[in-house]
Amino acid sequence: MTGVLAAVALSAAGVNVCVLEAATVGRGSTAASSALLLQEPDYGMRELARRYGAATSVRMWQLSRSAGRDFITLMRRLRIACDLEMRPAIYYASDSEAEQRLRAEFKMRTSAGFDAKWLGPRALRETTGIAGRAAIRTSGNAQFDPWKACCGLVRTAVTNGARVFERSRVTRIVQTGTGVRLHTKSGRIDAARVVIATGYATPYFRPLAGKFRLFHTYVLATEPLSERQRREVGLSRVMTWDTARPYHYSRWTADHRLLLGGGDRPVRSGQRRDYRRARDLQDVRHHFERLWPALSDVHISSAWEGLFATTPDSLPYIGPHARYPNHLFALGYGGNGMTFSFLAARMLVEQWHGEESPDHRLFRFARVR
Repeated sequence: MTGVLAAVALSAAGVNVCVLEAATVGRGSTAASSALLLQEPDYGMRELARRYGAATSVRMWQLSRSAGRDFITLMRRLRIACDLEMRPAIYYASDSEAEQRLRAEFKMRTSAGFDAKWLGPRALRETTGIAGRAAIRTSGNAQFDPWKACCGLVRTAVTNGARVFERSRVTRIVQTGTGVRLHTKSGRIDAARVVIATGYATPYFRPLAGKFRLFHTYVLATEPLSERQRREVGLSRVMTWDTARPYHYSRWTADHRLLLGGGDRPVRSGQRRDYRRARDLQDVRHHFERLWPALSDVHISSAWEGLFATTPDSLPYIGPHARYPNHLFALGYGGNGMTFSFLAARMLVEQWHGEESPDHRLFRFARVR
């Protein structure tokens, strides 16, 4: 998704673009995503304020909000058929300590002018069927089918003049007098610059690996639920996620399935992968059955594991790195990858044309030491 959005933005700006995809467009982490298009970063405004100061925290949130809204606008303008639906997001706390933190977060958001509505235990239960302490409700979020969205966007990039090559893994990048030369098994490409949109530092960029932590995430999809079953669950047409870490999230699909995800685990070596995946998926199911007991009788039709990278502050790295001339990076999107992918595409166009902005510094590599 990140590479395709960059291709759409750059080709629309008149840049001669070539996309090199190691596998096929829209697969991997994009297809595995639950595609919650949230305006809010993984880290709350208070958490970012403690790290960077209140003004910087507010600006990071403003950029995330505008990226989410503008991504939705783009999908609608392009009329990409991807089951795009607007959905409020419910961010809820399950215990008293989490409720206190959530209330402080709510006050900071509203003081900064962000849309937020406080839900007490009764309103939370009526909206979601969840017996929690409190929640923040925000509007302006959306959900969609990530694979359909990615395919629609790559068609837009091609219409703009971009060339797309699947099954074209880059094996080597060499500096030249005028830019970079990218080698694949079947050929090479000379370019002024290259955008690296691989999600995290691949072995080719091993010196950057310490700036990321890799996680497995897990998603379950139920069978389509009848109207009676949906009433028993009690979840209205909203998206939910909780204050716990690792957090869990849920949403309805267009055909009345529940997508249930989260329970992220760090990638570790030395474990039997099949055993670990089965165990962690079962943990996610048990979590949601405790939340909504009616799910205990519901069949899970699909379950899968995804891989993503996060950074120490759960914000992406966007822009150049001194070690790699003529490279621009868009990496480490965390759990809010769709929104940050769009933000990265926007900033990459600015950087490609040599524009400087204080906002660029917020997402540079050097902010994390």
